[in-house]
Amino acid sequence: MPAPVRHALLLHGAGGGGWEWNLWRGVLAASGIEVATPDLQPADGGLEVTTFGDYLAQVRAALRALPRPRAVIGASLGGLFAMACADEADALVLVNPLPPRPWSASLPSKEWPDLVRWRGDARLASTRRALPDADDATALFAFRHWRDESGAVLRAAQAGIDVAKPQCPVLCVVSTQDEDVPPALIRTLARDWDAELLQAASPSHAGPLLGRSAPALAGQVAGWLSAR
Repeated sequence: MPAPVRHALLLHGAGGGGWEWNLWRGVLAASGIEVATPDLQPADGGLEVTTFGDYLAQVRAALRALPRPRAVIGASLGGLFAMACADEADALVLVNPLPPRPWSASLPSKEWPDLVRWRGDARLASTRRALPDADDATALFAFRHWRDESGAVLRAAQAGIDVAKPQCPVLCVVSTQDEDVPPALIRTLARDWDAELLQAASPSHAGPLLGRSAPALAGQVAGWLSAR
């Protein structure tokens, strides 16, 4: 019988950071899974010149630093990086991920400047609307910790990244509603990849990480990983 997963790399979404996994970190640790939650770093020239490849190199290095068996867990943009590194993981968990080609063609169309000013343009009211299932303290924390993002990375994700079908077990977590990544799109990806599907109670894109039900969801994911 394969050894259970005991290490996991958790990858945040665009404009966020490792703090997005605060509600998951303790739950996974209590299940015997050591986690790493790095902040993706801009290139030396700043976010305006940071590319998808710059982030991907960081992700691969962080994943290779973890002992095996190891899982990679990614949310939103982090999910796309997780898929691109699945060949070096023993289990893959995708939370409302930005999909690769060909599913990326069905994403809502968006245009991104070279620097996406999510930090400077952040408002508590808009953060609250984006996290309808989060408590007030979590929404305030998120508002204070959003960061700017590389437009080139987001344009690359929007255009579509080619990734191979993972050979490791895959779990897709999908919200009931999501304006950024339509739930039906992730269900189709899960079906095409023979992945397991976990329906989250959250009605928002980031809710599975930051909503009130996030700890319970993390427990379900921990159970899935332990069974791997």
